[in-house]
Amino acid sequence: MDKYVIYIVSDSIGETAEYVARATAAQFDREYEIVKFPFVREKSQIAEVLDEAKVHKSIVLYTTVIEEFKDFLKTSCISNNIPCIDVMSTAMHSFQNFLDLEPKHEPGIIRRLDEKYFKKVEAIEFAVKYDDGKDPRGIKKADVVLLGVSRTSKTPLSMYLANKNLKVANVPLVPEVPVPKELYQIPKDRIIGLTTNPIKLNEIRQERLKALGLSDTATYANLDRILEELDYADKIMKKIDCPIIDVATKAVEETANIIIDIMRDNQSE
Repeated sequence: MDKYVIYIVSDSIGETAEYVARATAAQFDREYEIVKFPFVREKSQIAEVLDEAKVHKSIVLYTTVIEEFKDFLKTSCISNNIPCIDVMSTAMHSFQNFLDLEPKHEPGIIRRLDEKYFKKVEAIEFAVKYDDGKDPRGIKKADVVLLGVSRTSKTPLSMYLANKNLKVANVPLVPEVPVPKELYQIPKDRIIGLTTNPIKLNEIRQERLKALGLSDTATYANLDRILEELDYADKIMKKIDCPIIDVATKAVEETANIIIDIMRDNQSE
């Protein structure tokens, strides 16, 4: 028997209609071919598709949220005696009735959502790769670079901001370790300094040592050492002339929102 042709017409990339077509066609023992026409948003394009479809034994599956094109396509298929299936309408109407809301009627909206998801994943992977100064090359690639001594919430902030699609690198400031030269090779408005109260930091570091099964009398949690580190970090941040945020009494979410506001203000200048 001659094979038939399934025409996919979509105002986006047509993946939904193609998936439905293949899943349905697989249930029948008949050879078929799929011809896909994505990003169809002109009536003239629809006419061209149907001029080709009417020459073959064809069926049309379409996904479009633009009512004008949907009506034109349906009417044109009927006039050319070509069976057509509106893949989304039944689900769309059911959701509309259930939610008592009007749909957005925006072509390609799920693709844009997917792109946003992948950007988030990319940002998270970036934060992991360039966490804690592992690779200074990330400084030049980052949307924002966080500076601070140990336990000033650099990593939690990096991950939180990554979930907002920002690529974040963070660099620990330690008196004995030279500052990466890359910090002085990027605009200062992409750098945020983090500081905190020394007493609060002392408590946090002591708890960290206990969690690791180490003595809380180690140099890491020594108050004089902490004061030295904070003083060193303050000098570096002032030299760079970047904004400095005191995280002592702030939740990660609060600090992150301050950083986002700073970044937004810098972009609008």
